[in-house]
Amino acid sequence: MKNFEFVNPVKIYFGKDQISKLAGELIPYQKIMLVYGKGSIKTNGVYKQIKTALHDKDIIEFQGVEPNPVYETLMKAVEVARREKVDFLLAAGGGSVIDGTKFIAAAIKYEVGDPWNIVVKNEKISNAVKFGTVLTLPATGSEMNSGAVITRKSCNEKLAFGSPLLFPVFSILDPETMYSLPDSQIANGIVDAFIHVTEQYLTFNMNAAVQDAWAVSLLKVLKTEGPKVLKNRNDYDSNANLMWAACMALNGLLTAGVFTDWSTHMIGHEITALFGIDHAKTLAIVLPGVLTVMQDDKKEKLIHYANNVWEIYGEDEDQLISEVIDKTEDFFKSLGIGVRLSDYNIPETAIDIICNKLEEKNYIKLGEKRNINPEIVKQILALRK
Repeated sequence: MKNFEFVNPVKIYFGKDQISKLAGELIPYQKIMLVYGKGSIKTNGVYKQIKTALHDKDIIEFQGVEPNPVYETLMKAVEVARREKVDFLLAAGGGSVIDGTKFIAAAIKYEVGDPWNIVVKNEKISNAVKFGTVLTLPATGSEMNSGAVITRKSCNEKLAFGSPLLFPVFSILDPETMYSLPDSQIANGIVDAFIHVTEQYLTFNMNAAVQDAWAVSLLKVLKTEGPKVLKNRNDYDSNANLMWAACMALNGLLTAGVFTDWSTHMIGHEITALFGIDHAKTLAIVLPGVLTVMQDDKKEKLIHYANNVWEIYGEDEDQLISEVIDKTEDFFKSLGIGVRLSDYNIPETAIDIICNKLEEKNYIKLGEKRNINPEIVKQILALRK
């Protein structure tokens, strides 16, 4: 296991009726921007609870953050926040709203030049407006980490950024907010969280027994509890387990002391940027290809995964690995998620375009061993036609 430093300062309020805790958390702040998406918080009761808790505050609302939040939209929020001298941001929604709010928080304080430089040039963030979150969709883990991903439509770019200044001050996780979500969003959330874990776990053996055990436990919870949520949308315990597992999947615990992959995400981001496919769906397309093509590098962990997550055993290691990759793909399909480019009418000719985009960004050394180049990406995607 590598040396590491671990800090996660996010206060979590988990469970029923926790939105009422907003009043106490926001005592020091007066002018608050409430950031949300298309308006589902107005139909699931979250909006009313927030307004009740903050009845004595000056609230400026910004509605319309997209799935895969768009830079052009977020900059409109930045303009409003600057004009109104907002001193706190409150993100109410899923990972896209929270990611977008992280960009808004940093961009408000970016005084010279284009705030896109935070993303495209990885410019260091030296100041940011404080923010908190009310999570309504478990998936990305953004409610308990300091990273984010946004899209700029004008150049078809989807890129990640982060900073220690972009940890939420607090996050409120009430599983009851999940009850009214569309099944498709729940399915996406399960897949997203699942692949967050595999990106940190299915690499090579680092003798990190705690991290491996946590990863196995989270994957077992996701594959067991996720389908329960889809079967009974008002099952509080299953919703709670799914929400907490998705949060734990990307809050820094699994990545401490180990090498991580993230090639599935990098390739998936290009598919989303070019074709507008949901983030989780792009991951479900790519991951089986990555595991297949890179199985020699990942052999020990893939066998560990087969034995401990799926309870598949056998002396033929190649057969075992093939079977567990098929099991993973079948799990995604059981959630109603397409796992092939053709499921989304993406032509085979797109493979070269995706690889060219990665090369333009100099993403030519992906994976835990930095040995996944554009030619290998072509092999990966050729298996996912």
